[in-house]
Amino acid sequence: MNPTKKVAFYTLGCKLNFSETSTIARSFEEDGYERVDFDKKAEIYVINTCSVTDNADQRFKSIVRQAQKLNADAFIIAIGCYAQLKPHELAAVEGVDMVLGATEKFKVTAYINELLAQHQANDQQAIVHSCAIEEADFYVGSYSIGDRTRAFLKVQDGCDYKCTYCTIPLARGISRSDTLEQVCLNAKEIVQRGIKEIVLTGVNIGDYGKGEFGNKRHEHTFFDLIEALDRVSGVERVRISSIEPNLLKPEVIDFIAQADKFVPHFHIPLQSGSDALLKLMKRRYNRDLYTQRIELIREKLPHACIGVDVIVGFPGETDALFLETYNYLSALDISYLHVFTYSERDNTEAAQMSGVVAQKVRKKRSKMLRGLSVKKRRAFYEAQLGKDFEVLFEGENKLGYVHGFTQNYVKVKTPWNPDLVNTVHRVKLDHIDDDGLVRFAFVGAAQTA
Repeated sequence: MNPTKKVAFYTLGCKLNFSETSTIARSFEEDGYERVDFDKKAEIYVINTCSVTDNADQRFKSIVRQAQKLNADAFIIAIGCYAQLKPHELAAVEGVDMVLGATEKFKVTAYINELLAQHQANDQQAIVHSCAIEEADFYVGSYSIGDRTRAFLKVQDGCDYKCTYCTIPLARGISRSDTLEQVCLNAKEIVQRGIKEIVLTGVNIGDYGKGEFGNKRHEHTFFDLIEALDRVSGVERVRISSIEPNLLKPEVIDFIAQADKFVPHFHIPLQSGSDALLKLMKRRYNRDLYTQRIELIREKLPHACIGVDVIVGFPGETDALFLETYNYLSALDISYLHVFTYSERDNTEAAQMSGVVAQKVRKKRSKMLRGLSVKKRRAFYEAQLGKDFEVLFEGENKLGYVHGFTQNYVKVKTPWNPDLVNTVHRVKLDHIDDDGLVRFAFVGAAQTA
């Protein structure tokens, strides 16, 4: 290829997708391409899709149109979870030239010549390469480096759980992991790039350790992983993105409470505060176990930030069962919620269940929980005022301010100062501004907030 060829990427969905997009982008750069932002003209546009996002097909079509406006002659390639689940649906979208599934996406540069040959033959039909998901039994490590301050480090892929609402096992295959040695090597590479914070990501990272090719034996455990990463020289912060409550073992909480590099921030999916609905969802815990995990975190790490995923409108969720979830979360000592409105997914058990909840009821319940989340976050922030924390400052000038996060995920702001970018400073949290962010005073430094 001509080395002046430009490629642009758009990522939908989770941190895992961002880490994989970054790795795929580096493979293009190694082949002589120049990476540009998605709002710039390029010869190739790669869209990494998500199957969890509501209206995924409409969102995808909108992004394709955006690329076509920038360059009507560009090649448009769809990869990712939605591309694996519905490859021919995406291939039928006007403007799409190629769709690559779960195993093929990491070899995207190898397919470019096929695109060129098709173009020369004036063949307008999109090329589809999508394997049976059972063939997605190997592991490809990845990490993102687009942000100067933090990197998403993929340690695990796929899932063996059979939650009745979820398509991820169909989109990503069985649970499998990177080797402990390779994870630590990737962490060292990230450190060498000057990045201060590593966020561990995967589909089910608490299940870390399962090998390739369907080997269900754990070579190492998640506990082994965090112990090893805590010893990697140069790493300043490690954050766990999300972990199932049944896999967040007490020894993991104990370790993080005294670890050098792991920050006091947990994101623990709940999905429902009703044991009856958890059973219908085929979740692997009950409410009592979840409560025990929260109480143990609060005992060991009183100032920890605790985020919670919750689904509203799951089939069978009556008003009484929703209120059971709402009241449970209201009383629970947590910091914020990620609220998901249930939507039916093809080839899932839940899509066939009775007790369908009306869309307007789903929206109302979602609004109620999002309101609760605002109150929870405000109360958490208020509880941190007057305390000292270390803040890692980010690189973007947002309306004249630089933002940053404490170890326990309090978002702060101060007037823009480029010298603060990607640096860590000790601060005392002072007050909450009108926009909900926290202002502060530097401790032992000349700067003032």
